[in-house]
Amino acid sequence: MLINCLGNLVDLKTPKVMGILNVTPNSFFDGGKYQQENEILKRVEVMLNEGADFIDIGAYSSKPNAEFVSEEEESNRLLPILKSVLKEFPKTIISVDTFRSKIARASIENGAAMINDISAGSLDENMMKTVAKFQVPYIMMHMKGTPQTMMNLTKYDDIVKEMLFYFSEKIAQARSLGINDLIIDPGFGFAKTIEQNYEVMQKLQLFQMTELPILAGVSRKSMIYKPLESSPEDALNGTTALNMIALTKGASILRVHDVKEAVECVKLFSLMSL
Repeated sequence: MLINCLGNLVDLKTPKVMGILNVTPNSFFDGGKYQQENEILKRVEVMLNEGADFIDIGAYSSKPNAEFVSEEEESNRLLPILKSVLKEFPKTIISVDTFRSKIARASIENGAAMINDISAGSLDENMMKTVAKFQVPYIMMHMKGTPQTMMNLTKYDDIVKEMLFYFSEKIAQARSLGINDLIIDPGFGFAKTIEQNYEVMQKLQLFQMTELPILAGVSRKSMIYKPLESSPEDALNGTTALNMIALTKGASILRVHDVKEAVECVKLFSLMSL
């Protein structure tokens, strides 16, 4: 499973780690923590040194009931950081977390190698066309509604069956436009109750029938800290536990706040595959 990241062929046969860089004031875990350029660059350096294969930059918090952010504000937050990171660390493979085609286009034109779309094109009809034009890998996540409405949209008759149908439609649409490198993300925490999240995790291997790489993003989410009656700050151990489960069920990419621990998960998991 190779993906082409601006000429860098990345083999996902060995699972990879995507480090999260939120440049937002309101993300659920690290919102507001990285605002100054020197702090951001220091954070990127740490993640790269810890073994991150990708850095995923987001400028629009997609937590439940997240505040609306204008396209202009998202751009003003994102693009200067993207340019700064690539200037300081030019070999970094950067993914941009956005559902807006204009932001995606500007990001790719400024060096981003991948687009991570929480809506899989549902919130911007031009997104897939833009990705197809630039031929970058495209991460398509499962979600219903918007970050503001998704937690009111958790009714499913058979959640995994409905998600597989959703992905089959999205994959067909992307392929019809000529997008080559696709990755699916089950969207843990998006339009799903805690119980539904664990049902999806339990059956994660079923998503391999799409024959696409799977990204698992559970890092410090409420599906971990709420059952444990703790907080995002205390959810690293639970994150590590679920990351290992995700790997055993076929995940190719772990999207995380804590790179070192995820890299260790991948190393230990790889020993079981020898």
